[in-house]
Amino acid sequence: MKRLIAILLGGGLFGYGLAWSGMAQPEVVLSFLQLRDLGLLLVMAAALVITTIGFRLAPRLRQKTLLGLPFSHEVKPMLAGTVPGAVIFGVGWGLSGMCPGAAVASLGIGNAPILIGLAGMFLGAYLQGLLAEGRLKRQEKPG
Repeated sequence: MKRLIAILLGGGLFGYGLAWSGMAQPEVVLSFLQLRDLGLLLVMAAALVITTIGFRLAPRLRQKTLLGLPFSHEVKPMLAGTVPGAVIFGVGWGLSGMCPGAAVASLGIGNAPILIGLAGMFLGAYLQGLLAEGRLKRQEKPG
């Protein structure tokens, strides 16, 4: 239950931040991506600074996370599909003006047409899951 509350609070805070900064509005994001309004650059820079400070400072102030888990700085290897996936994500973001987090936050501010974009994201994630499953099955077969 404690974990669920932490997830809801974190997600709510994240969504509020996206909505307050304007990132939940595709028009604002597209304006940023077209280099006409660089205000979101300040939002991203502030998020980077706060996150960096949090990652560096939190383990020094506490032995465990708020949920009682140990802090971990495990670096995972990059998979072969990471770069093509990032390119597809970036192109989709540039064409639609929305990324998954901002799209969900956009629903919270009453942007119902964003459901079309969210449906596309879920379809893409589903298809990627099917592709990944197929790759895993091929790797498991001897020969």
